[in-house]
Amino acid sequence: MQAPMQQERMEWPGGARVALSLVVNVEEGSEQSIARGDRGMEPVDELGVFVKAPIRNFGNESNYLYGIKAGAPRIVDLLRRYRVAASWTVAAKSLEAFPELGAAIRDLGHEPIAHGLRWVHQFRMGEDEERAFIRDAADLIAQTTGTRPMGWLSRYLLTPNTRRLLIEEGYHYHMDDYSGDVPFWDRDTVPGRPIIVMPYALDTNDMKMWTDPAYTPTAWLDYARHSFDQLWREGEAGFPKMMSLGLHLRIIGRPGRIWALEEFLRHVAARPDVWIATRGEIAGHFAGLHPA
Repeated sequence: MQAPMQQERMEWPGGARVALSLVVNVEEGSEQSIARGDRGMEPVDELGVFVKAPIRNFGNESNYLYGIKAGAPRIVDLLRRYRVAASWTVAAKSLEAFPELGAAIRDLGHEPIAHGLRWVHQFRMGEDEERAFIRDAADLIAQTTGTRPMGWLSRYLLTPNTRRLLIEEGYHYHMDDYSGDVPFWDRDTVPGRPIIVMPYALDTNDMKMWTDPAYTPTAWLDYARHSFDQLWREGEAGFPKMMSLGLHLRIIGRPGRIWALEEFLRHVAARPDVWIATRGEIAGHFAGLHPA
């Protein structure tokens, strides 16, 4: 008789039923623009306006700037008031352009994660170019936040070399994976030099409010709460897991959306046995329980 399938599980500190990872993506100020030497405009736009031509999209550039000027202060204030730690996946050039945000991450005591030197795809890069892209991102983030990033998240598309290069550059974990709800070791990419894979999630990402057909904030909140409740029940049944919630300054930072994040934090706070932690803390806990 075939053995039954087993759920993933991970023991969390204090017997927590869910480990919650809040991920704030910082891409504003490093998106594509001919002003930064790119061939054209940034295709990711709340209105979906994109023209394949070497012209600037001034409207969309201002949409991204909103994330820095108005969205970031709201998010920083909310995380501070609820006393929850976040991991900030930052395009390094964004913090170089807006050092006040790097200072805020440092002052909060939160974790920076490398999200590229800029918020651009790296899948066309050769090995040497990608190595420099990865290395320079870590160096610049260390300068702007005071902390060298231990984790990496690509702009979705990556190369067959990416994970090996991350290992060679000293990164501890890699987020470009969507295969489950608990961390695991990659012992195969570089034998003898394992790296932790920290799965991320796209379905609970606030980008769903920028895609067509887009979620309303209410629909996004409902989905996030249902995801959390399901994982909490599975943890109660003996199968604790991790939940990732992806956020963006220019998206959740809007006045008509920030309330949804606060409602989610209130919902989580009403449940016992939840460990809200940075991805670095989660990776460290995993490595302590399951040494490489």
